[in-house]
Amino acid sequence: MPTPTGPQTTSSLRSPVGLGTAVCVLLGSVAVADLLALGAGINSRQVLSEGMADDFLTYDEAAGDRADMLYQAAGSLQLLTFLATVVVFLIWFRRVRLNAEVFDVYAHSMRPGWAIGGWFIPIGVLWLPHRVASGTWTASSPGGSNRPPAPRGLLHAWWAMLLCSELFSRYAGQVYSDAEEPDEILNAFDQVMASDALDIAAAVLAILFVRRLTAMQGERAAQGPAPVASPIPAERTDWGRAH
Repeated sequence: MPTPTGPQTTSSLRSPVGLGTAVCVLLGSVAVADLLALGAGINSRQVLSEGMADDFLTYDEAAGDRADMLYQAAGSLQLLTFLATVVVFLIWFRRVRLNAEVFDVYAHSMRPGWAIGGWFIPIGVLWLPHRVASGTWTASSPGGSNRPPAPRGLLHAWWAMLLCSELFSRYAGQVYSDAEEPDEILNAFDQVMASDALDIAAAVLAILFVRRLTAMQGERAAQGPAPVASPIPAERTDWGRAH
């Protein structure tokens, strides 16, 4: 556990509500992009499957070109929404981690900088951000250290689904890249569509996680004097005021 940096006043708090709302909207756009990609994948698979049924004697090249264009466009939309979401999510994640430092400086096993840095460490990304989120969740629980932390089911479910989605996405991408024969391409479409479905589930759980943690910090801030772990009282902050 890192050495506490000392007591901080609640005037150090900054509301994460606006950022949280932006993250949820962007996560919704990710889910929509995944849904469109899923539909485009189904269409492309169907066109290819129909061609295979006739040994490609009646394969509609125009339909195939349209299906491929839609599939590529959906993939581009997925990438754009993903990148935008990552940027705003990291800003929000750092904000709630800094707030959590005010609520309880002793609840964390990692310093605030890891709220961003942990996502860029090879292998470490599998658990470091979860450790940051866990400490933030504990410190942000209404009632502070005088009560048990809020149930962690949503936190763990979000992280588990995020890992499953990311790992399976890499697997599906490799299968798609390696596919050459028609039957291999059909299987690749199946794997990528399954990956899109997992992405949608991960986006939904992420929305729930962001909303819940943001709300918890609002409740925690409204309880008055800042860090429970600090012996020095501090004046309340106006949570609704922009900082």
